[in-house]
Order: sequence, then structure tokens, then C-alpha cells
Amino acid sequence: MSSQHLNGLIAAPFTPFHGSGELNLALIPDYYALLKTNGVTGAFIAGSTGEGVSLSLQEKKQVATAWASATRQDPEFRVMCFLGGTSITDCIELAKHAQQEGLYAVSFTAPFYFKPASVKQLAACIAEVAAAVPDMPFYYYHIPVLTGVAFNMIDLLQEVDGHISNFAGIKYTHEDFMDFLSCLRFQQGRYDMLWGRDENMLSALVLGAKGSVGSTFNYAAPLYHKLIDAFERNDLNTARAEQQRSIDMIRLLGKYGGIATGKTFMKAIGLDCGEFRLPVRNMKPEERELFTKDLERLSFQDYCSRFPVAKHS
Repeated sequence: MSSQHLNGLIAAPFTPFHGSGELNLALIPDYYALLKTNGVTGAFIAGSTGEGVSLSLQEKKQVATAWASATRQDPEFRVMCFLGGTSITDCIELAKHAQQEGLYAVSFTAPFYFKPASVKQLAACIAEVAAAVPDMPFYYYHIPVLTGVAFNMIDLLQEVDGHISNFAGIKYTHEDFMDFLSCLRFQQGRYDMLWGRDENMLSALVLGAKGSVGSTFNYAAPLYHKLIDAFERNDLNTARAEQQRSIDMIRLLGKYGGIATGKTFMKAIGLDCGEFRLPVRNMKPEERELFTKDLERLSFQDYCSRFPVAKHS
């Protein structure tokens, strides 16, 4: 099969929960409208940001169905479903469900409990899952900081090239620019390399990245559109300034406890996705006032994502 290279911003959405901790799937149509209004071209669902590893298989199926329903009339908006990595059997079942629902692609990461001992073993895992949905683009999700599996991706591409017909590319969430460039140039750019570190997007653009997957695109897409536009106009001073804005904003994630802070950003723009599940730490109530002041200091309102007018009419 043939697949296209994706361009622009692909958000990694948060999975919305009610206060009880149950899925709040009714929020997803508004979530899609938010992304679409702000020029986001797709969604990478149930990944790290979407707490895929904290969801049951049934819940992941429900999330996939909700996103499929919300976006079914918009084939240009690409929804990619993260399958997981620990249970190959569950990954195959979820991949088949994503295909039945009409999602664009699926993605798989390295098993991170019983880890593959070599690139060849990792490729064997990929081949088994990809074979279950041969007509869907299949992406490997490289995030060694969480999986502990840090093989060079150029070695993986060499291993799978010509052997897995629907292997489309890699979601690359790592800082090895040498490896990333080698992957971009492998086989005359055959594979789609999606950049996954929002805080150094500019460096990836310089190397030739065209598509990016990121959590901060959920609530600050205009910032990245400005960054990309400035880069394409060769206005590097502006591009660097916008990247610094991104870095300053992302530093708040660390300041207030990590990945769950992203849902507080979402509350700030008007979409309440609830809280993260354990073991992730959520922001304490007494921290929220300080967080709001930090947003004002960073002029967040100047570059945050905004809802379509119709949502508030």
C-alpha cells in the first residue's frame, strides 16, 4: 500500500474524563471543532498525552469510536490511534477496531516491560501487529524516555524496509537529531517522520521535518503556526522568538508537576477535560492561582487556541 506524508500540526489530545474518573466522550465533538478551527490537521489519540497506558482496552475502543464519529465527515482530518505496546494481542484487537471505525492510521511503541532485546525483535513485534491491518498506514512511536527502548531508528528503518508493506513512518519523540536526519533521508525520504518534541520544533524544521505531533498544539496551535510561517519565510529571528515562547510555556509543565498540567491549560482556554488518572500527579488547587498568574506573565492569551464562535453563541 502507499501512504502520504503528513504535514502541519497533529495534536495529541487529552482523554476527557468526568469528575468521577469515567470517560467524558461527549466532549470530543467540541474538542475536534477546537482543533479544526485552529488549523490542526489531525489527532494522535490515546498516546502519552491521552493516557492510553492508563485506559482499558474497552475504553480505548470507545475513545477511537468517539473520534471516528466526530470526524467522519472530514476525511482531510487524519486520526491516528495509538495501540500501546505491552500486549501484542490487545494491540491487534484495537488495530482491527480502529480499521473498522475508519480511522486513518495506527501506531505502536516498543513493549516496555518485556523489552525487545534487539532491533530485529522489535521489528518482529511491529510486523505481527501491522499484518493485522495491512491496508492501514502503520507508524512506530519512538519515545525512549518512557519505554526505555532506545535503538537508533535508522536501524529500525533498515530492518523493516521492504518487509512491512504498510509501515508508513515514525512518530519521533526524542532529541537525537543525527538519527532523525538519517531517517528523513533514508531511501530518498520514503518514510514519514513526524516530529514529537514541541520545544525544539524549529531544529527539526531545519532538518526537513514537515509534520509534527504534539500535546501543546491542543491549546497553543497559533504559536506554532507563526513559528512555521516565519521559518518558511526565512525570518529566523521571529521563528526563534516563537520557539522561545513555546519553551517558556512548556517550562510551566515541569513547574506544576508534569504532563497533567496540560489539562489545566485546556481549562484555561475553556475545555475541561477533567483530571489525569493515577499514578500521574494533578495540579493542587492552591497552585492554580499561581498558574493563572504565570499564564498572564507569558501573555498566553496572545497565542492560545480559540474555540469557533458558534460554540459560545
